[in-house]
Amino acid sequence: MNSTRPDTHMELSTLQSWLWRAACSIRGEVDAARYKDYILPLVFYKRLDDVYDDELQKLGKSLNTDASTTELFVETDRSLVRFFIPAEARWRNVRNQTDKLGELLTDNLRAIGQENPLLRGVIDRRDFNATDGNQRILDDNTLAQLVNILQEQRLGLDDVQPDILGRAYEYLIRKFAERGSSAGEFFTPTDVGFLLARILDPQPGDTIDDPTSGSGGLLIKTQLRHREKLAAALGKPVSELLAEDDPRPVQLFGQEIQADTVATSKMNAFVHDMRVDIRQGNTMRNPLFLNEDGSLRRFNKIAANPMWNQPIPIEVYDNDAYSRFVWGIPPAGTADWGWVQHMYASLEVGGRMAVVLDTGAASRGSGNRGRNAERDIRKQFVDADAVDAVILLPDNLFFNTSAPGIILVMQRVDATHPRAHAGEVLIINASKHFVKGRPKNEMTPEQVAKVGDLYLNWQAKEGISVVIKQNDLIRNDYNLSPSRYIGTDKADAPLPLEDALVLLAEAEDIRKSADANLNRVLASLGFANWHPSSKLQTDI
Repeated sequence: MNSTRPDTHMELSTLQSWLWRAACSIRGEVDAARYKDYILPLVFYKRLDDVYDDELQKLGKSLNTDASTTELFVETDRSLVRFFIPAEARWRNVRNQTDKLGELLTDNLRAIGQENPLLRGVIDRRDFNATDGNQRILDDNTLAQLVNILQEQRLGLDDVQPDILGRAYEYLIRKFAERGSSAGEFFTPTDVGFLLARILDPQPGDTIDDPTSGSGGLLIKTQLRHREKLAAALGKPVSELLAEDDPRPVQLFGQEIQADTVATSKMNAFVHDMRVDIRQGNTMRNPLFLNEDGSLRRFNKIAANPMWNQPIPIEVYDNDAYSRFVWGIPPAGTADWGWVQHMYASLEVGGRMAVVLDTGAASRGSGNRGRNAERDIRKQFVDADAVDAVILLPDNLFFNTSAPGIILVMQRVDATHPRAHAGEVLIINASKHFVKGRPKNEMTPEQVAKVGDLYLNWQAKEGISVVIKQNDLIRNDYNLSPSRYIGTDKADAPLPLEDALVLLAEAEDIRKSADANLNRVLASLGFANWHPSSKLQTDI
């Protein structure tokens, strides 16, 4: 995909309306939290079939054969296509059918998985003929309604955004997940994903990781950006690139905690003919990409959007076996700087990372008296000259919040690998670079390119970007907030509730730590049962 051309893909509102109708068609038959379990595999089935149809048409043109003859050729020589769907398992065979539809859908998806080893255990996870208490969970008539609704939209590579499955997954989770589930997680908008990819500027052979990979959208966009650059260098369209044109493709890695999301990411990558090593697990508690000696594997680039202000127990940091949190333990109420430290520890020397964070992560604690865990961790990164750039994003881009967010760009440095712009940090205020949208604002491909190129060209431009000396950051008590250095037309906003809660939680952590230290001192003096409210306080 060329991220600089006008976007003619399905609009977000159309996608959401379509998925809403699909969900309504099975309402009452299954719990709302399980809608995605039945809708997503069929969305992928339709997507796969439409892409396969595009492949056949492209092949037919090159062979100068009609559709039926082309299918016969492919049946005989399956190396002619990237993946193969048996004729009996094509989507056209399930349209307008009700007799034994659940059995047919299940058999078709299993047949596709059998023909394509990379999809085994991914596309065939759901039994559409399953029963509960001797009764079908979704009867054939209900399934037929669902199939007919999904038939309304074409999902080929030129019809929808590259992360269509991720967008569908996010919408269904956000709209129908049970209270307290992962509905609060953030999904990275497509435009922000392409901005991260442009910033990281993938090079041939790069290893690229996302430790919070979700549906794989960020990884896919870095590969798409790599292909776009390669096509431009070769003077041919991306669609005409051949495997031999890319002798050193980028290598993609990711870890994700949710099994269904891992499956979604593998589906996403498969449709784009990408090989992605996605592993299921909790990255903070148990990182899975390790060297033979048990140390963390390192990557050339990292792109990520971890859950903002995620609460993680302090014992996770205390019990870490990988030397990830050497620059400080973040407060229990927000893991933002825990994630940053994990990613930094996972970078090759000279490698770069671009991570999306809550804006508060750039400034919380700066200018306040006394100790602040986040400010103290920022100090370590600034003093080490590891911070490359900070980019303020526009408001109302993200699906689950109207907050703007920032992109923090870092480079792993040592004495022999300083940054190209040592002692400086590029600050970009991109808050005005958006178009108004409903329900969410968007950055156009041109705006994405402009902001990304400001970073790549290390360009100071009045009103949008400025180069800040390290000493200025120190003078401002390690405040990395772009609005501190580049003026906006907005009056200073009150402290966001999320930031206030983080600071309150950190103050409570400090109080508990102080109480524990005081109790240890008093115990050594023989006052083991002392408590602030006890009479002993006055006796002392």
